[in-house]
Amino acid sequence: MTAHVESWGGLCVENSELLKPEAFLADERARGSALPYGNGRSYGDSCLNASGAAIETRKAGRIISFDDTTGILEAEAGLLLSDLIDAVAPAGWFPAVLPGTQFVTLGGAIANDIHGKNHHRRGTFGCHVREIHLDRTDRGSLVVTPEDGTGLFEATVGGLGLTGLIRKASVQLMRVGASSIRQETTRFNDLGEYFELAREADERHEYAVAWLDSLGTGTRFGRGHLIAGDHETKGGHSAAAGTSPLKIPFTPPISPLQGPFLRLFNETYFRSAQAGVSVKTVAYEKFFFPLDRIGRWNRLYGPRGLHQHQSVIPEDVGFETVKKLLECTQATGHGSFLTVLKRFGSLKSPGFMSFPRAGYTLTLDFPDKGSATLGLLAKLDEVTLAAGGAVNPYKDRRMSSATFKSSFPEWQKLEAMRDPALLSDFWRRTVMSQ
Repeated sequence: MTAHVESWGGLCVENSELLKPEAFLADERARGSALPYGNGRSYGDSCLNASGAAIETRKAGRIISFDDTTGILEAEAGLLLSDLIDAVAPAGWFPAVLPGTQFVTLGGAIANDIHGKNHHRRGTFGCHVREIHLDRTDRGSLVVTPEDGTGLFEATVGGLGLTGLIRKASVQLMRVGASSIRQETTRFNDLGEYFELAREADERHEYAVAWLDSLGTGTRFGRGHLIAGDHETKGGHSAAAGTSPLKIPFTPPISPLQGPFLRLFNETYFRSAQAGVSVKTVAYEKFFFPLDRIGRWNRLYGPRGLHQHQSVIPEDVGFETVKKLLECTQATGHGSFLTVLKRFGSLKSPGFMSFPRAGYTLTLDFPDKGSATLGLLAKLDEVTLAAGGAVNPYKDRRMSSATFKSSFPEWQKLEAMRDPALLSDFWRRTVMSQ
């Protein structure tokens, strides 16, 4: 069976061979190379394998068990986080870590060791994984845990799907008073003001993230909203509302997310929050997943797709480096529609290839304008590495081998533990071709 397989950033593999999970160990064709494929929400080529097969995991998404006393859930790897929340929220439980979309599979959350708005409190998703069931072509079926001493658990968490096919996993959930969020929005007028507010927000709140106006200049440079939140202590434990989102029906020939429209949007959105601090209670979907309400929003970036650049910068050089990154963006005439800044805490992931580390993380995204955009991204890499930072691989579709290896100096440990039948276009590009 073949199918069109794509990443969220717009890369695609036409007529990719699809393998069922059961065929992974038995089918000799998988020995050429294969790669687990969940829901395709990685932005670049870390979820694609143009030279081999894709292992279809999405259809294996059952919840196997859920203990509403301890909050431990066991499920198949293809379970979407949206379905996980639907199952556990009515009992007063919630995932300890959530990314910016609920349409990520459990296996994908582990393989990318996703992070959320509460890294300063809870670390990464991998910090809450208790057990992983893997299928490997060279070792058969395995159960790996943080305590087993093999190192395979640590390689699988954040291992980009290369250590074996994740069949199922057990995770520890978080008890919450309610699923709704008490949201506190602080409008700040420049980048320096954000850095004055960020640490205190982390100390006071479970969740904190900032939106920046990437086009602001002069006294408005780096202005934005600091959005903090906490689960309400009392209230309902409802699952998702289940309303159908607005859907972008087609890909426009030119992205509207630039130029005058972007300036107007940024100005309007900045002023949508009142000056000072505002507080309200919102549904968890609105707080965690605002873009999920717009189906296929990635189409708005145009026919060439989008590039997302996410960096993490050590805390002691956070302000000056984020300032340089924003200045580089403005100097090249690129505006970032979704510009997100947040502070990572010091909690280490069990995964040695995990992206988050203590400091500040800035996310920028751009419509693909060809060489001009690639030149900007290379410059952003240069600024990031000069500051001692790292670039996120599952948001990337073009970083150099040198950038990747500098960002993840333990990459050779993952290569040593990689299932010999598993490869991605990303790994082939940054490691195998060198």
